[in-house]
Parts: sequence; structure tokens; C-alpha cells
Amino acid sequence: MERGTIHDVSFFSKALQESIQLYIYTPANYTPLTEYQLLIASDGNDYFQLGGITKIADELIDDMEIDELIIVFVPYDNVQDRRDKYVPSGKKHREYLQFLAHELVPYIDREYATTPVAHARGLIGDSMAATVSLLGALTYPNIFGKAILQSPYVDEDVLDAVENFANPSSISVYHIVGKKEDEVLTTEKKVADFLTPNRELHEVMQMRGYHLFYDEFNGNHTWKYWKPDLRRALIKNFN
Repeated sequence: MERGTIHDVSFFSKALQESIQLYIYTPANYTPLTEYQLLIASDGNDYFQLGGITKIADELIDDMEIDELIIVFVPYDNVQDRRDKYVPSGKKHREYLQFLAHELVPYIDREYATTPVAHARGLIGDSMAATVSLLGALTYPNIFGKAILQSPYVDEDVLDAVENFANPSSISVYHIVGKKEDEVLTTEKKVADFLTPNRELHEVMQMRGYHLFYDEFNGNHTWKYWKPDLRRALIKNFN
């Protein structure tokens, strides 16, 4: 099996006023003569290291179970930086969404051979990174047509955004949560119920007519369960 290539890129975001160290995966047989779908991962280091998503992509591409795609990994600096950027109340949230849509996507489209339409671009994340992936698609549906959510953090701001989104049928949402996520120890050392709000999120999406895949796995809020789910997530979104 041939492996894809990882490109290490330092990118300066004007919206965020900071340099971000990106990792960009291109498939083994990448050629600028072909157009590729795009997946952007917030919590980038986790998807790269803990999720091992590039190895999964290599295997699925080699077995012709998914189309070849480009994956961009966007890391965060620390716990506070993650919260500032990923949740709706975060002080850098709007700027992070602007970075994704108006800086990162144009850069990738310039430097790599991408399919420049919304349905060929996806956002993926776990927990709060799933939250920002969903909100990225809701804020910029003409840029991002897919959101892959692994156990998203859901609050009233998220539910309101989903409820008030003008065109639910324009994006597809892949959404999973664990049946044992009713008591999650957060980064603030508090215990939170993720399961109930996720079920509410799913109900609202169903009622509004989003294109959905939803599943509850028998596990908790950890990469032990998110990693094996990545194979299905890629097949359902990029085949």
C-alpha cells in the first residue's frame, strides 16, 4: 500500500493575527491534473496522531472504498485557545470561522488541485472541534457542504444556530455520540452531560430536514471510540 504525503506549512491568519502550523495530507497518487475533495480537521493534531486518519485514508483509497481526498489538519495551542476558537461564545470564534472559510480554503484551492464546490468540502471535529465544524458549515454553506461531528459539545447557541439555519437541505451532517457520554469530565474538570444535548440536536436536525447520518455508539467521550468510527465516517462522506 502506498502512503500519502504530509506537507508541513506555516500559515499566517490575518483574521486571527497568528501563525498556524498546518499539516496537509495529499494522497499517494496525487496529481495537479485531477480535482480532489477536501476535508479540514479542527483538533488537527488529535486527528493526525490519536485518530491516525491518514493511515485510514491510505487504506480506504487503496481499496477503492473512498475517493482520493486532501486532508488539512488545523491544531490548537492550548485548552483556552481551543475554547476561544471552537465554541460560539469564544472570543476568537468568529475569526476562526473566517479563517477557515476566507483564508484557508482559498489557500488550499490555490496551492492544490481541489474541487471548488461546497459539496466537495467537509469539516470534521470531535467534542468542541465538532461544534466549530458544524457552525462552520452553518455559517458558510456555500463553502462547506459536509460536517462530520464526533460527540459535539452542544449548548443553546448551537441549537439556535441549527434551528434558524435557512437551508438545512444544503448540507449533510454525519453525527455520532456515545451512550455513556451522560457524564463527561471536561477540560475544566467538571462533569457534563453530552448525550442529552446531542439527542436534542439530532431531533432538531430531523425536524428541520437536514441530510443526516446519526448513530449512538456504546462508549464514552474518548478517542478509543472516535478512532474506529473514522473508517465509516470517511466512507459515508467521500465514496
